[in-house]
Order: sequence, then structure tokens, then C-alpha cells
Amino acid sequence: MATIDMRVYDELEALEAILIEDLVVKHDNGVPSIIETVIHPSTGDQIDQQYVCLTLEVKLTPDYPESSPEVFLRNPRGLDDKLLTNIDLKIKEKLDRHVGNPIVFELIEIVREYLTQCNLPSGQCVICLHGFVKGDVFIKTPCYHHFHSHCLSKHLINSKKYYLEELEKLPNWQRAQAQPYQQTCPVCRCTVSFDVKTLEEAPPPVDSVNAPPFRLTAELKALQQRMSEMLARQAARGGIVGSGDDGPPLLTITTPADNEEAKGSTSGTQGETSARAGPSTSADSTPDQPYRGPYRGFNRRAKPGRRGRGGAR
Repeated sequence: MATIDMRVYDELEALEAILIEDLVVKHDNGVPSIIETVIHPSTGDQIDQQYVCLTLEVKLTPDYPESSPEVFLRNPRGLDDKLLTNIDLKIKEKLDRHVGNPIVFELIEIVREYLTQCNLPSGQCVICLHGFVKGDVFIKTPCYHHFHSHCLSKHLINSKKYYLEELEKLPNWQRAQAQPYQQTCPVCRCTVSFDVKTLEEAPPPVDSVNAPPFRLTAELKALQQRMSEMLARQAARGGIVGSGDDGPPLLTITTPADNEEAKGSTSGTQGETSARAGPSTSADSTPDQPYRGPYRGFNRRAKPGRRGRGGAR
């Protein structure tokens, strides 16, 4: 078993006392090797105001703290790449300046400080595609995805409406077995539970209110032209499903009335064809003659029994 610097155990004991359940220590042959903790912004008792988080993973080297550990930022929530890059650079600077000293707690504080300063989800609301700015009313799901409250209310209302419409299409026996409607996160489909009426009271996103009216710019026209040319190339190569296809559609939805109409039109067509063609004189239309061969009246094992095909009854 490798000899471990006692300062490592002292540091772990202090971290466990401070972080309690938020600390995970993994061992390799009884030796501490990886330290993991989920870090949130400092918001006091207002846990519901923590909009971002990430997991800090510190991989200890065999001679830590005499050499710097490897540090990884895992599973970021509500953080963009620019902020993660800044945190990573700050961590590397700290490691270079403090080689030879236990450093894990200070790394945790660096990350927490950044998260506290940037406790606002970055990126866009995936429903309206507008960013989050000061003045927006937004909400965080338990799975750490963020949406404008106004947008999420519209999504939940429409998703329930779609569920009920699809349920009406099912036969009664399938309706009885169908799962009840459940709200889900628009990003990861995890189960959520929100009061839609409360969400509806929130104002629309600030950017959507202040956005200028749409106009077709030269850039959009150029994009339309490129997309049109691409569509023409794909069509010429036969790469568009349904383009120039003379066969039946890939999916046809019919009703009982459609089926009755189709049967009627088919019968009429066959009658007209027979009337135009008149009596047939081809060999294919000659009635089958009774079998008169030597095995008439015998079954397949040449024993008396089942009548032969076409045998006299």
C-alpha cells in the first residue's frame, strides 16, 4: 500500500465536515484517488434561487500535494463554454501557484465564487429561442434546465392539448390502458410538476417584447437562395422522399367512410372492365376439369381414404 501524506487525510476530514453529504471520495486499493462535489452558487437559505451548478472532480496524484492534481469540470448546468473556460483558467493559475499545499477546498471556493457572480442561466430558452436578460421571469426545473415562465406555460398547455387530441383517436380499450397526462421537461423529458396558471401570469420575455418587427434582409434572401439550390440538387439526385414517387404515400390515414368509398369505386371499375372485355376465350379461363388420374380416391400415402382433387362425390 502506497504511503499517503497525512495532509491528505486532514484535508479530507475537513472537507467532509464542511460539505457533509455533498462530498464523494473514491478510493483505489484503499487509497483516496478522486474527490467529487456538486457546487452551487451561494444564495443562503434560498435554494430555489440557485440557477446554475456543476460537478468538480479532483483526481489526486500519487504524491499529492507535492504535485498538482488533475481537475475536471463535469455536468455543467446553465453555464456556457466561455464561463467554463474562465473557471478552468483560474483553477490552473491557482494550482501553479500553490504546488505543495492541499488545494481542494480553495478550488471549490473558486468555482462557487464564479457561480455566484453568474447565477443567471446562459444560452437561450429552447422554447422561444430568446436569451435570459435582466427583467426576465424564468424558472428552473429539478433537472436544471431553464425556461421563461411565460414560455413554459405555453408549452405545457399545448402539450396537454396534444395529449388529449391523440387520446381521442384511440379506441376505448386503449384509452382505458393509456397513462395519464404528465408534465415533462421540454429538453430531457424528465417528469416535472408546475402550476400552469401561476406560470401564465409571468410577462413574456423582454427580448420578445423589444424585438423589432421581422423584415426580409439581404442575408435572409441569400440564405433562401442557397437552400433552394440545395433542394434542387437533392431532388435531381432522388434524395427527397416523396418527390416524383408515383406509388402510394408512405402513410395513409383512412376512415370507415373512405374504405366504403374505395370498395365501391373498385367494384365499379372491375364491372366496367369486365363489360368492355366481354367473354374470355383464353385457355386460362377454361374451367378446371375433374381429376381422372390413377390416384383418384387415394390419399398421399396411396391408401384408400381422402378423395382425390376433383374426384366424383
